[in-house]
Amino acid sequence: MIARRKIRYPVSPALRQYLYHFQRQRDVPKVYNDLCRFSGAVPYENPRGLETLWLTVMYPPQVFAELRPRLTSIYTELKLGQGSRQPEHLLVDRIDYGDFGNSKPFRIRVTNLFNDNSDYFYVKHADASRIYGLELEHILSPNRISYLINGNTLIEEHIAGVPGDMFVREYLERPGLNKVRIAKEFTKFNERSFIRLLGDMRSVNYVVEITPDFEEVQYRVRAIDFDQQSYEGKARVYHAFRFRSNRAVTRLAFDVLNRTSIDQYVAEERAQMARRARVESGRLRALLGVMRREEIAPHFHVANLAMELDIMHGTHDFASCQTMGELTARHISKILELDPNEPAWDL
Repeated sequence: MIARRKIRYPVSPALRQYLYHFQRQRDVPKVYNDLCRFSGAVPYENPRGLETLWLTVMYPPQVFAELRPRLTSIYTELKLGQGSRQPEHLLVDRIDYGDFGNSKPFRIRVTNLFNDNSDYFYVKHADASRIYGLELEHILSPNRISYLINGNTLIEEHIAGVPGDMFVREYLERPGLNKVRIAKEFTKFNERSFIRLLGDMRSVNYVVEITPDFEEVQYRVRAIDFDQQSYEGKARVYHAFRFRSNRAVTRLAFDVLNRTSIDQYVAEERAQMARRARVESGRLRALLGVMRREEIAPHFHVANLAMELDIMHGTHDFASCQTMGELTARHISKILELDPNEPAWDL
């Protein structure tokens, strides 16, 4: 469904002003270009000994000596906040590079020397679409997102969970799996992605959080890739259930849920998103105000998606939209039944 790699859009001064106001723009080291100075790479193998899409990269000693304190200072600010004292017991012991997607990410592993506990964060090339996706996830989803930006360097925290492709492959047939709860959460995740126009939710682009509860196990599906926020011109790209890699969990949902239950869970997700939109109306107003004035997708994508959304909703509300930001704001407003006369939604 996605034939070409997405165009990377620069972060505009208006968006940087928004990020500065909400403390996302920070004076962290601009390390992305320096991380690209690696001198060698080997395929990274997961704990099972299987190769992945990641490469573990090596650096000349002098380059790594320069990078190490800058990376630990980034991790400290991401976790503890601005001005925090940098712990001396943190060690950068591995750097992986992903030559895939649009952000060309580096995955940094930081280890506590006292107890050998490791954590991760990501350094990516900043892209406006991804930042809009991160912000909309933070505002409209049940999940909080921690990230920082400076120049072309985008820092993101690691989102823990079972990768979606692994979950579909290894967990769906496990005895004792609560299939109804999985189906419910995937239904809500699909609706949440469609409402805010987050595309490309293939199984490799989300994780499943598994939390033991006092009687059952709770699940939550979380997006981890936001490159395709409000970009593609085909409406089906914004429906997670339409991707081939999600067919197994889609079949599961239709097997264990009837139409009444599906409609109930969709209504629940819309009500929760509408509540979050009203609570964060000022922040959402500011974000969409910047977003609707910027070019973050080719015009023919905007025109085609507007036509498909008008057909889908049986309206002519989207035909006049000139940017993906306008489309996104109008789509959120229409589905969540927010008052279009409120300042937050005045397009």
